[in-house]
Amino acid sequence: MTSELRRAKRRALGQPVTVLDTMTEAVAGRLANLSSTGMLLITHLPLMDDALFQFRFSLTEPDGHERTIELGAHQLWSDSGPVPGQFWAGFRFIDLDPEDAAFLQAWVEEPGARYA
Repeated sequence: MTSELRRAKRRALGQPVTVLDTMTEAVAGRLANLSSTGMLLITHLPLMDDALFQFRFSLTEPDGHERTIELGAHQLWSDSGPVPGQFWAGFRFIDLDPEDAAFLQAWVEEPGARYA
């Protein structure tokens, strides 16, 4: 998929961000890129196709504080990653607090951000 076909700009992560499955409190994977409407998750186990998840992760705000985001997500696709035993999964957000959505939009658009 080329970036011209994407509906939302996706920001590449400059540091590892761990994503927790809030239903199990287990690590689901780590973020590869993030938009205000979805994310790419890198995992070590395949996830169930077309499933719904509750996730939690933290991002650093411009003032240096950590902001915890909790959201519901729908898995749209998954594929084997470039490294053996690695899987990639694309999600769209289906339940996100409006304040967190506004924060994500500003975070993605932050000056100097790298885009995926």
